[in-house]
Amino acid sequence: MKDKFYQYILQLQDQITSALEAVDGEAKFREDLWQRPEGGGGRTRVIENGKVFEKGGVNISAVHGKLPDTMQKMFGVGEADFFACGLSLVIHPKSPMVPTVHANWRYFEMYDDNGSVINSWFGGGQDLTPYYLFEEDARHFHQTCKTACDKHNPDFYPKYKKQCDAYFWNAHRNEARGIGGLFFDYCKATEEISMEDWYHFVTEVGNSFCEAYVPIVEKRKDLPYTEVQRNWQEIRRGRYVEFNLVHDKGTLFGLKTNGRIESILMSLPPHVQWVYDHHPEAGSEEEKLIKVLENPIEWLSAISG
Repeated sequence: MKDKFYQYILQLQDQITSALEAVDGEAKFREDLWQRPEGGGGRTRVIENGKVFEKGGVNISAVHGKLPDTMQKMFGVGEADFFACGLSLVIHPKSPMVPTVHANWRYFEMYDDNGSVINSWFGGGQDLTPYYLFEEDARHFHQTCKTACDKHNPDFYPKYKKQCDAYFWNAHRNEARGIGGLFFDYCKATEEISMEDWYHFVTEVGNSFCEAYVPIVEKRKDLPYTEVQRNWQEIRRGRYVEFNLVHDKGTLFGLKTNGRIESILMSLPPHVQWVYDHHPEAGSEEEKLIKVLENPIEWLSAISG
């Protein structure tokens, strides 16, 4: 399974970076191959200063070795070997009219002293972080997520949408990071669903990413915007940074397993502001976004106005 999934994310990385380069029209992804001293490595691809994308990365890694002490405590196990591979991406567009997007699809195995797999699971998801709210974009993103889920189980979309809303929550701000999407973790084999079934589900979601995001970028990338709107984007990016550094499990996993720091912190945007005690103007489009972030919405049943 680990070899099968690793081959899949290699192909998916190629698919996504090609699609994003086509949308940008100017910038190309720079590729770095790296090795982890304890075992494994990865292929990092970063795009910067493009016509559409200010900064973004689509990274794959496959790491293995002894499970660090901090991870042993997290999983409630003793000494063990592990293997983890996945694709993680974050795209920060230049225009505040185009949302930031994040996605991740991953697979994990743990082994006993004889090298036999004693535990394995899939995880992942995709979520959208707009700076100005276009409700039709939110519905498109969530509908694409739901369509992918429904091919496997009608309960998946409501379950993983709810988990996404709960996970991408900046508790210290009492607001969501964005408008959500899907988040699933510890997807293990049961009597009802095999690891092969989980593989097909996770790859279905991965294959839906470009359909979920690219049409939104195409629709919004040429809209005019002001310096005031750009400032708002940078203020909101500050909340994105706060989540990634304070709450995000993927960032913490990378740091605790001696991952490549440049790849881990690739998710951070290049231009960010922290303005003291900032509040948007009453009745503004900026305030509209804040109100949505304070209370997660069921986008596929939400009515405009």
